[in-house]
Amino acid sequence: MQTKQQPRFDLIVIGSGPAGQRAAIQAAKLGKRAIIIERNNVIGGVALHTGTIPSKTLREAILYLTGWNQRGFYGHDYRLKSEITVDDLRQRLDITIQHELEVIRKQLSRNNVEVIHGTASFTDPHTINVHKENGSSLDLSADYFLIATGTRPRRPDNIDFDDISITDADGLLNATGLPESVTIIGAGVIGVEYATMLNALEIDVTLINESSNILSFVDREIITEFLNHQKDLGLKLFSGTKIQSIQKTETGTVTTTLENGEQHQSEVLIYTAGRIGCTSSLGLEHAGLGVNERNLIKVNENFQTGVPHIFAAGDVIGFPSLASTSMEQGRIVALNAFGYKKESDMVNIPYGIYSVPEISMIGKTEAELQEENIPYVIGKAHFQETARGQILGLESGMLKLLFNSTNQHLLGVHIMGYSSTELIHIGQCVIKLQGKLDYFLNNIFNYPTLAGAYKIAALDAWNHLQN
Repeated sequence: MQTKQQPRFDLIVIGSGPAGQRAAIQAAKLGKRAIIIERNNVIGGVALHTGTIPSKTLREAILYLTGWNQRGFYGHDYRLKSEITVDDLRQRLDITIQHELEVIRKQLSRNNVEVIHGTASFTDPHTINVHKENGSSLDLSADYFLIATGTRPRRPDNIDFDDISITDADGLLNATGLPESVTIIGAGVIGVEYATMLNALEIDVTLINESSNILSFVDREIITEFLNHQKDLGLKLFSGTKIQSIQKTETGTVTTTLENGEQHQSEVLIYTAGRIGCTSSLGLEHAGLGVNERNLIKVNENFQTGVPHIFAAGDVIGFPSLASTSMEQGRIVALNAFGYKKESDMVNIPYGIYSVPEISMIGKTEAELQEENIPYVIGKAHFQETARGQILGLESGMLKLLFNSTNQHLLGVHIMGYSSTELIHIGQCVIKLQGKLDYFLNNIFNYPTLAGAYKIAALDAWNHLQN
């Protein structure tokens, strides 16, 4: 099929996830001509179709249908729906995705951002070829490019994935039924989120992690509290042990054998140990670019690759791989590309883990403060101490504040429990504005609220300072 030459663009974005969307819209708002190339037949990327939105929607559906948040009052046998099916979960998922898809389409259309569906690959540093499903192709050129193609689950060659009994987090979304038992390999964010969600469905869950350090970037006291709570809920965790083999049995189950000889059998195994960049089809060598061992692209502080007019942002550049940071990275790319200097501030950003219950954090951990020899004081509050926590029937939840004990500046906020990913933004504002302990002591909070835990924790820290 003949290749057709198209007009030149100011910015070509490869990938329509959060980073790509924000970059293209920001460029358009600056009066630039931007286009998005998306290889799939729908826009939105991993965040909308297999990652952020689906997993969080499933979580909410599970919490609602199981009556999870009401069990503190009505007992652990309480159920809103006794028999929960995949169709029950998918109904809410489909509605949410379609709504978000329509929102994205309208945003792009309103800002005159063009979208072409096809596979993009560089033919030289200033040109890409877009191959469409119908066999046709076209060449596009631009002053600037953004690679925002995201990542996909890593699938080791020695594991026999069939997307039925052995799958990954993406494959899990296509399940036709709910298993009675699941083994999850990898206790990173994705593994922990799905393990706790499935456990809430009363599926027998075994979580195996080769490293002994679970979620190493989270404050250790928060993790200890979280893991103790999970054990009370029946989740089985095995960490610090390597996997010897994963085998399907004649009966259709999966046997996971550890190096110490232990065997764990389940109906389904979900492999969540790592992700790799979606870069293999980009023809990066024609643009003078390469990738690391995880197929990720290296960038500088402005998200420029080794070829200055080619940027990369989002999960394809690695940590922190959050939808929120990806959006901001994409926006910064467009501003910097077109002369509106904008430095990235990826230091004090909130992290959210949508497990059951949630975990969220911002700022320094105790370990970091100790390593940097910064004097600090801790203030803690448990959600059960708040009237709102009692009203909600919460059985767990903890807020931990870290203050500089010399000048009383807030240095870190760590939360585990109901609505943590919302509550964290109070601490974020105080840290960003260089607020101190007295902010919490002297300001009035709505009553009753879980936000009141900030005042309780601050009073706890103040008490420690007086001793």
